[in-house]
Amino acid sequence: MAISVGSKAPDFALKTKTADGLKDVKLSDNFGKKNTVLLFFPLAFTGVCTQEMCDVSKGISAYSSLNAEVYGVSVDSPFAQEAWAQKEKITIPLLSDLNKKTAESYGTLLPDLIGLGAVSARAAFVIDKKGIVQYSEQTPTPKDLPNFNALQAALEKLK
Repeated sequence: MAISVGSKAPDFALKTKTADGLKDVKLSDNFGKKNTVLLFFPLAFTGVCTQEMCDVSKGISAYSSLNAEVYGVSVDSPFAQEAWAQKEKITIPLLSDLNKKTAESYGTLLPDLIGLGAVSARAAFVIDKKGIVQYSEQTPTPKDLPNFNALQAALEKLK
């Protein structure tokens, strides 16, 4: 079960692949500066995940205008995430939770997905500048997308 609204968001340091190589991204680096949107998704190169990350990338200005940094988080390696992002023109940073500890700390780790092993459920969180969860949603199935209108409404309240 995903962590609830009002909880302190678990900090993390996850790898992302940039043009300069691997880089650590820490949630706490946004504290005091920006709100954060975390979009957990099961696996790169899958239909619903591609739709979600492409749609968010195309509409990133809606999040930027609400002073929010958006990250996609999956258990894929940063190298697979980079190849997927290039192929699909995904522009939001993708963070690798290869050891699955972040998905576990957010309560989104599914023990098994269609026989592939543990992956993250599809989930969305809005974390304010103080590190407090202001929106929390885990979709009923990995095929369902988060309620982006509700997510953006939660960000509006933080203006």
